[in-house]
Amino acid sequence: MSAFRALATSPSFPSLEQDVLEFWDENEIYRESLRRRQDGPSFVFYEGPPTANGMPHPGHCLTRSIKDVFPRYKTMRGYRCERKAGWDTHGLPVEVEVGKELGIHSKEDIEAYGEEPFIQKCQQSVWRYMQEWQQLTRRLGFWVNLEEAYVTYHQSYVESVWWSLKNLFDRGLLFQGHKIVWWWPQGGTALSAGEVGQGYREVADPSVYVLFPLVENPARSLVVWTTTPWTLPSNVFAAVHPTAIQYAVARDTETGHELILAKTLIETISAKLKRDLEFIEDISAGDLIGQRYHPPFEDYQQATGDPSGTLLNGDTQHHYWRVVAADFVTTDSGSGLVHQAPAFGEVDHEVLVEEQKRFIEGESPELLCAVGPDGKFTSDFPSMEGTWVKDADKPLTRALKDAGKLLHQEQYLHEYPFCWRASQDPLIQYPRRSWFIRTTKFRDLMLKNNSKIGWSPEHIRDGRFGNFLESNVDWALSRERYWGTPLPIWVCDQTGRMEAMGCYEEVLNKPGLQGTEVWEEAKAANPELVDDLRVHKPYIDALTYTSPFAEGGRMKRVTEVIDCWYDSGAMPFAQWGWPHKNDTSFQDQFPADFISEALDQTRGWFYSQLAISTMLFGEGANIHEEGSTTADRQAPLKADEPYPHPYRNCIVLGLMLGEDGNKMSKSLRNYREPNEIFEKYGADALRWFFFAGQPPWTAIRYREQSIKESIPEFLLRLWNVASFFSIYAEIDGFDPTTASGADDQLSQDSLSTAPDYRPASERSEIDRWILSELSRTIKTVTERMDAFDNYNACQSINALVDSLSNWYVRRSRSRFWANADETEHAQDKSDAYWTLYETLIEVTKLIAPFVPFLAETFWQKLTEPFDGATLKSVHLCDYPNAKEEHIDEDLSASMKLLREIASLGRAARAEAKLKVRLPLNRVEVVLTDDTRIAWLENHNALIREELNVKAVEYTTDGDQYVQYTVVPNFKRLGPKVGKQVPAVKKALQEADGNALLNALQENGSVTIELPDGPLSLDTDDIEVRLKAREGWAAAQGPSCVVVLNTEVTDDLRREGVAKDIIRTIQNQRKEIACDYEDRIEVSVLPMDEMVIAAIEEHRDMICQETLATNLATSQMEGVDAVTTDAGQVFVRKVQG
Repeated sequence: MSAFRALATSPSFPSLEQDVLEFWDENEIYRESLRRRQDGPSFVFYEGPPTANGMPHPGHCLTRSIKDVFPRYKTMRGYRCERKAGWDTHGLPVEVEVGKELGIHSKEDIEAYGEEPFIQKCQQSVWRYMQEWQQLTRRLGFWVNLEEAYVTYHQSYVESVWWSLKNLFDRGLLFQGHKIVWWWPQGGTALSAGEVGQGYREVADPSVYVLFPLVENPARSLVVWTTTPWTLPSNVFAAVHPTAIQYAVARDTETGHELILAKTLIETISAKLKRDLEFIEDISAGDLIGQRYHPPFEDYQQATGDPSGTLLNGDTQHHYWRVVAADFVTTDSGSGLVHQAPAFGEVDHEVLVEEQKRFIEGESPELLCAVGPDGKFTSDFPSMEGTWVKDADKPLTRALKDAGKLLHQEQYLHEYPFCWRASQDPLIQYPRRSWFIRTTKFRDLMLKNNSKIGWSPEHIRDGRFGNFLESNVDWALSRERYWGTPLPIWVCDQTGRMEAMGCYEEVLNKPGLQGTEVWEEAKAANPELVDDLRVHKPYIDALTYTSPFAEGGRMKRVTEVIDCWYDSGAMPFAQWGWPHKNDTSFQDQFPADFISEALDQTRGWFYSQLAISTMLFGEGANIHEEGSTTADRQAPLKADEPYPHPYRNCIVLGLMLGEDGNKMSKSLRNYREPNEIFEKYGADALRWFFFAGQPPWTAIRYREQSIKESIPEFLLRLWNVASFFSIYAEIDGFDPTTASGADDQLSQDSLSTAPDYRPASERSEIDRWILSELSRTIKTVTERMDAFDNYNACQSINALVDSLSNWYVRRSRSRFWANADETEHAQDKSDAYWTLYETLIEVTKLIAPFVPFLAETFWQKLTEPFDGATLKSVHLCDYPNAKEEHIDEDLSASMKLLREIASLGRAARAEAKLKVRLPLNRVEVVLTDDTRIAWLENHNALIREELNVKAVEYTTDGDQYVQYTVVPNFKRLGPKVGKQVPAVKKALQEADGNALLNALQENGSVTIELPDGPLSLDTDDIEVRLKAREGWAAAQGPSCVVVLNTEVTDDLRREGVAKDIIRTIQNQRKEIACDYEDRIEVSVLPMDEMVIAAIEEHRDMICQETLATNLATSQMEGVDAVTTDAGQVFVRKVQG
């Protein structure tokens, strides 16, 4: 009885994967893989926490595939890789989804519904699609510890976050300030720079040029430009650049009005107006600064009485509606004068602050803001009260036009931020008193930390991420929302003094504590409430205690929660509840060796982790603000932590796009749901598409056809190799258990104990070659995976599988078919079996991290003869090591050239439209040198067979067979040579293409003579194309040119007909389900005399190739014929 059973010839990969999943579950293979490495060095992976209140899509499959492949690889390399899952459960993503469910949107709606029931709904909602996420994770083969996942709303996690915030507060780095923030009016909260960065998209906004008439000369107006007309009612100043811009007065020839604008923009604005602006005189910024103008809308001027104040030098100056200096004014767009509304712009606000410093205390200008936190005009601007600001642009523009203050209006395309979780809600810049973290103090340290991280792609470090760090602003931490980590700061109701809490117990231990009954009553009313809610609003807000700062005072928590990106960025320590517990786990699992998420996380999770870690650990741990006393501060922890931390390597994934190239959208139906992909193609097909289709940091378009193609191009190709092996191993009874010293991983060395196993050096050349390719590939894959380069690792695996399938197995078939009873074939056949078996075993281990299901299936089938003596799973094995003694670079190079010749010969045939089975007289191989000619000549028979030719010849001079034409690259040459293009074209047409090619190869450039003198051209300027001479077909590769003689004789045609008949018969053998050893009868009703002659001349070849016992030229009764160009072909299996 055979030790092997043949694999199915038409596998269902989705069905096989379900079997593997059951096998993993029943045998707890994931747990066992961790147990086997429990004493190994740690490889730390951090899971970027997804939010489980939304359905997963193929983009999540990409991130989870990348997160899986490297921990699998490192585990097989002997590392202990704990893979702690995580769930991001706070913030706007959750609130928005709950709001949709309840049919509410604004803060007013939430408060009307009730803060407490809303919070409870949020907690329940975060697990809405948990089952789908768990199913996706399991079905994809992503091994991660879901049972002990960290959850950002859990009390232990929240308390870790509180510890970090207390640390920053005590060091004076967490502060409350009045700043201009990006504000989500509908949600009533500020957003951080990272959140804002995720919501930009191109919009068309109104662009208006407004006239601000000068008070002292109303016939002369400032031309002021803005893209936010709704901010004009809150106008305070008009800004000019004090030195860099020359201003001028120009007369509008249509109205006669005099306009002040940047001199260099007179012509530009004249073109927009489609009328002349006549230059009158220059005017300097110095002449303009201090001049007063009439505001575009006079509501604030009338309400305030146009106030003035005393300057520090004793002079008096009006507060508002005057020209001020500002260095940020440019002429890149607009008019060279900028409208200033400090309530709605950070740089505008900075101008106001500088102006305030010029006045004595109590007499400086105040902020004017005609818009409320809801984004609607207040009673300060009665004509538009209650109007949403974006709806006000058109009526305000009309009002300006009616008042004669609108010079010009147009549409302006630019990038503008929308709420990242409510994509239809535009943000506005708005003045707000918020809590900030002084991240600007750590800018240089963050850059230093970043410089040590291994980024893939590398340009992220100094590009997208580095630029974001360079432009760092203080982190707007607080959110005036509900479902989030409460800001752990309590304030005295009498003095305003504050203190931060590092854990819940610290609050409970405060003297005079009140309010615990609020949680207790809620829990009694609903025992199913999770205890973690007690550290959330509204229950934590109820806790007050005796103030240490004033007798009779009470300490009450501030109302804000924090940015959920701070939550996720704290996960390196908060996932363990550190520093309150699990110190050993944290110390072992910090920093991470590897993280990965998509490109949009450069301003999200990548930044939040790096910023928090830089502030808390290493050099940054000792930085504090002046005035924060040592007594207030905790002793720094991990102050000696070297950079980089909290992660050492980061793969930045490209964004996943839909089939149409747009963002993935359910409504557009531009992608298939993950479960449908798994059911139709399997998880391995999707994983291989991700890993091998493109570098992971490029934008990846979901292409179902590409996923489908990964099956025949890789999975099925490798399957067919294993199937070929198993079929013949079963037929011949090949038994690897004769290797008495085989270990539980079937290493190559242990298999050598079989009595008929020979060292590689004693086997045939093709065996030595594939074993060399195997070790070279293992070496490359290991190097690339150690460098976190899965793409090039997969390219190397692809090349090996192609070599194994399309060369080794194809060229070795006769060895497996040979009669082992014949002495001259016995050892060679045994060598072939051992070579293919050990190659398949090693390839199975090699592909295990990438396509874990296929690898497991192979392992179970290939180890079956050992009846449980091997490791249960390939994922418990060590990753293969290259055997240096097997690597033969010279043989690899020679065989690569041989395969290139075969490939080019087939390409030349296809170009000449000559059938593969039509023999040709001769092939000429043109080589760059004669180094390998002797080796190739020893393989002439192989080349003749591959290319179906009668003779092979080699040369280093191909001029007699091919000629080269030179084609100019006009796109590059045009700007370079200008009017000389016709002369260049003529010179190249008349030049000797072969000579030009030789010159390009030797020197990298060629020189041609033109009427105006010599011109040097390189490979970017010209393209050299190959063309075969009459009677030949040619194809060119990197190492040679293959030229086929296309003359076809009648003898060759007859042989070609015979080979076509063989092909048809072989196909019919499959149709009538012949086994490999079944004999058949064949009959052909010839189409013409040529076919009859072909059959008679090549009868023996046809019968031998097809295992035919009889070949007739008459009709075969009872058998359906196949109609071909040669005639009707009948095939019948011989019984008995």
